[in-house]
Amino acid sequence: MPDPVAEKTSTEEDEAVTPEGMLAEQEGELALPYWLTSTEEAANTTFLQMVRRLPRLLREAWLLAWRASPRTTLAVLASQVAGGVAAAVGLISVVGVLDGLLRAGPTPERVRAAVPALALLILALAVRGLLQSAATAAHGRLSPMVSEAAEMKLMDLTTRVDLATFDDPGWRDAMERARDRGTFAAQQVVDHSIDLFTHLMGLIAAAGVLAVLHPALLPMLVLAVLPTGWAAVRSARLGYRSRLRLIAVWRRQRMLAYLLAAREPAAELRAFTVRRFLLTEVGRLLRISTLEEIRVIGRVVRTNLLGQALSGLATGLAYAMLFGLLWTGRMALATAGAAAYAINMGIGKLTELAFTANRVYEQGLYFADFQGFCDLSLARAEPDGNRAPDAFAEIRLDHVTFSYPDADRPAVSDVSLTLRHGQIIALVGENGSGKSTLAAVLAGLYRPQTGTVTWDGVDAAGFDPETVRERVAVVMQEPTRWPLSARLNIAIGRHDRPATLERVRESARAGDAHDFVMELPREYETLLSRHFTDGADLSGGQWQRLAVSRAFHRDAPLLICDEPTANLDARAEHEVYRRLRDLAAGRTVVLITHRMASVREADRIYVLDHGAVIEEGGHEELITAGGLYAQLFTLQASAYQTA
Repeated sequence: MPDPVAEKTSTEEDEAVTPEGMLAEQEGELALPYWLTSTEEAANTTFLQMVRRLPRLLREAWLLAWRASPRTTLAVLASQVAGGVAAAVGLISVVGVLDGLLRAGPTPERVRAAVPALALLILALAVRGLLQSAATAAHGRLSPMVSEAAEMKLMDLTTRVDLATFDDPGWRDAMERARDRGTFAAQQVVDHSIDLFTHLMGLIAAAGVLAVLHPALLPMLVLAVLPTGWAAVRSARLGYRSRLRLIAVWRRQRMLAYLLAAREPAAELRAFTVRRFLLTEVGRLLRISTLEEIRVIGRVVRTNLLGQALSGLATGLAYAMLFGLLWTGRMALATAGAAAYAINMGIGKLTELAFTANRVYEQGLYFADFQGFCDLSLARAEPDGNRAPDAFAEIRLDHVTFSYPDADRPAVSDVSLTLRHGQIIALVGENGSGKSTLAAVLAGLYRPQTGTVTWDGVDAAGFDPETVRERVAVVMQEPTRWPLSARLNIAIGRHDRPATLERVRESARAGDAHDFVMELPREYETLLSRHFTDGADLSGGQWQRLAVSRAFHRDAPLLICDEPTANLDARAEHEVYRRLRDLAAGRTVVLITHRMASVREADRIYVLDHGAVIEEGGHEELITAGGLYAQLFTLQASAYQTA
């Protein structure tokens, strides 16, 4: 069967239509990703708009560099300025050299007359070389410092916002833009700004010499380089627009290529014999991008050819003016030679300046994403407060309501309940009833929009959120699988205190994890990640028991268990709940589970439905009431009864 893509390669217009037509067929899944919105803006920005915005971008870039390292930034600036002065001195000395060599008289006398200026030229070139080396060394130190500072600032602000912020799609989009391109752009905008400054110093040196030699040559220098600068900017725009058309194709092709080579889908790929099908799809996507790249390269070559032709014409006019000045006697031959050298140097610097300015502008757009995210995160950062008490006798929720951003209804609605020291409190209900959200409010992870959470009568809103969470241990339904050793996976539960191996083992025994940890290749020092050499992985149930051990190790007065036995077998589940009951004497336990038999011995059971507490009491009391709790308990119990 003929390839429908290959058939449309006869003309440039057909090549342009082919990728766009295929993208149109998949408009929904191949839409422009969020992280190329700035590239789209760069592609549609005019040259004058870029010039107007460039000073602000340069100021922000140098401010970032200054915050990263003031001393290194000063070293870069000083060496660049001094290098520009040395370049100007070298250009001026060329006049003296040519003047000495071209004057009348015997050759030895002309050479002797040129020696002082030649010595000055050699000295200027040597100094300039040393200064460029110093600037390169300082730049090499500054660039990773900027990257480090930007990365640390991003992570610090990301972890300082309240948990509800992560449920805000707008903030998450801003975070992804800043993380994917913003931190890299922060480094790039500084690097390109330094390059821009370097070319600017060279251009100022050449322009200054031309202005001294003959002011009429200065506008000819600008005229000679404008076509090259236009071609550079236009070629870059062509590349950006091509990237916009193809980025979704590349993204899908890379996703499929990853699935073809990854371990996780390898079994299913072979079981369903889809290797050839996926290879054909990858080949089709690669063909689309190849045709588009060929088309763009052709347009870029034509654009650069036109720019070089116009630039060559303007350069010829500049040299024609120079010869005219010589012909009319308004410029000496030595001065004309120096001017020709300065024109050639200025054209090179101005061309590089146009290229670099375009790079600074593009990266500056992504850098703006980084700055915008920083400002947004500072506004959403958790407030400071007083230190929470080390222990409590009672935690009370009064008419607490919490809604996720952009949610149609509250996840927790007008909930009031009381937790007392040493009690086991159970939260039960069907999926989506608000149990986990309510537990997060108790843990200080979410701040309610209305109502109060008080610790022994003191509003917890006035506490430092970090100190509140230091008094809470949480076992998540899907615990994080930290790529650390087994020992650190437990000790991280109380990382702020030194922990001996024996103390970690005690926590592991409490969470029923000690036995399987001892079977690992390096026991407690085994790295729990298959992504590294000698690493090991655990089953879902083993990770769950490790998370329970981590919570026990935290030794907090409030222990919240959100489906702590979801991945455990019946024997392990029974053992965990037995230990939880033993621990309840020393702390308050909040238990969330769908296994109703596990909550029979709870001191207080709260039944939630659509975010509201609809029943509360002890097990026998709720069974007698015949409400939702009794229905759920009876339904589960019936599964174990014989017909």
